[in-house]
Amino acid sequence: MNRIASDYWKPCESIIPQEKHLQTKAETFTAVGYNSLFRHFLAGMRRKSKCCSKKVEMLELSVLLFMHYQNGTLNILN
Repeated sequence: MNRIASDYWKPCESIIPQEKHLQTKAETFTAVGYNSLFRHFLAGMRRKSKCCSKKVEMLELSVLLFMHYQNGTLNILN
């Protein structure tokens, strides 16, 4: 990685080397938006929830299924 983008959260300044750190909302809003969608639609991605994936494989498959649904590439029951 050449650059690491973050918002203006203070702890990032002390962790990420200054020469690699890019502080901007323009580079982070897409990732934050996708994280929000995953937490909203996938119960295993929520915090403090009784619904959680017990296997990493099931979590991976859930994310892939959701991504196909969002992209319109899910052809189940058609």
